[in-house]
Amino acid sequence: MTVAMIEIRDLTFAYGGGPPIFENFNLKIDRGAAWSVIGPSGCGKTTLLYLLAGLHRADNGTVVIDGRPVVRPRPRTGLVLQDHGLLPWASVRENARLGLSVWEFYGSDGTHAPANWHKDRADADRRVDFWLQKLGIAELRHQYPSKLSRGQRQRTAIVRSLIMEPDLLLLDEPFSAIDAPTREELQRVITNLIRKSKTACIIVTHDIEVAVTMGEKILVLRKGANQSPLVLENECTAIEDRHHHPAFHNKCDELRQIMGGLACTTG
Repeated sequence: MTVAMIEIRDLTFAYGGGPPIFENFNLKIDRGAAWSVIGPSGCGKTTLLYLLAGLHRADNGTVVIDGRPVVRPRPRTGLVLQDHGLLPWASVRENARLGLSVWEFYGSDGTHAPANWHKDRADADRRVDFWLQKLGIAELRHQYPSKLSRGQRQRTAIVRSLIMEPDLLLLDEPFSAIDAPTREELQRVITNLIRKSKTACIIVTHDIEVAVTMGEKILVLRKGANQSPLVLENECTAIEDRHHHPAFHNKCDELRQIMGGLACTTG
């Protein structure tokens, strides 16, 4: 029997006493699974990531990750924000290394850093340099965020999460500012990471093709109170040449029709 890594149990959440975005919402996500989350603006996509990351607390219900209720951010959860969250006074390399620096400061206390983490500064530095090179920003290591393009800032934020070797990776519109060739390479990098390390990955996107490319399952959210999750099974992540494969286009069309139906019912 497969034990879910993430369990959302009877979740209800609203902002400031407003109408609920989630109401008695239940969902399970397996370890190592790749999910896409898509839906119209304001439907709760980013809110869901913040709940999983421990940055928001549920009004009712529970979010459980790896058998423990989420009451604060977990050290093994990687989060890439849409606004990148880079420190303006720190270089690309310093920003990329930020999480590891926090772990080094606190040590393996199980709260700020994993309890089984062992400090090895040389190994940490090698991991930083590897991912900077892998994502094509090694030559920018001494630059500051104000000197970077939006795509370069986005790649720096992705590096910062990947070097932490997370067991859960949360990505909010990770490819929105990146050119097509780089986007495809990053998609391959993240997909390979999931397959090799059993990292669970949840990608929020507004792009139907990204949702179909990245998500073995696709969660479709709607405006108003999300109660029963609408989840599509998707076999297209295993297709290499997706853009020329009929199954990929068929799945995109299916998702497009569902999204169009939601627009009609919520408009």
